[in-house]
Amino acid sequence: MKPIKNWDSVQAVEDWKKLPNGGYVCRIFGAKERTVSNGSAMLEVSVDISEGEFKDYYATDYRNQNNENKKWRGILRLFVPTDDGSEKDDLTKKIFKGFTNAVEDSNPGYHWDWNENGLKGKAVGMITRNEEWEWNGKSGMSVRPFKAVSVDDIRSGNYTLPKDKYLNGSAPATSAPLNDGFAVIEGGDDLPF
Repeated sequence: MKPIKNWDSVQAVEDWKKLPNGGYVCRIFGAKERTVSNGSAMLEVSVDISEGEFKDYYATDYRNQNNENKKWRGILRLFVPTDDGSEKDDLTKKIFKGFTNAVEDSNPGYHWDWNENGLKGKAVGMITRNEEWEWNGKSGMSVRPFKAVSVDDIRSGNYTLPKDKYLNGSAPATSAPLNDGFAVIEGGDDLPF
């Protein structure tokens, strides 16, 4: 084989554990309101896991990204209520209120005052969900922040995991994998190595 340039300076891939779907005690690193493509306002809340085996998961993930377009993947996205009286806005209000209640319940003495900058540093419980993705002809499932609950609910296991979210709305039809694409070789004596 031909030697690779600068081989001694190449860093090996670390053993990386995929975040299991579950409930996690988190810390809020920041929150910002932004307008999405359809004109709706959304609050993006950046979190990282602050306790347990997966502590600092999103920070480690961010540092290990080797591309120039690094992305923080620990973001809970909430539509901001428009107060227009619609049925959709009523649901948006209930979801947003669930978030603010979770932050208040997790931080004694804190009261939501409509200042998103005041969320920084606050504790919150986070339930994740498996979500299907597709990009450049590839697809898969990712675990993403889904819903905020109190830290006490996470610690006591008082939460239910949501159903997986698929791009087309339902789970794709599956067929049994055929040995992960490898041929079955009968008898170990004929192996070439």
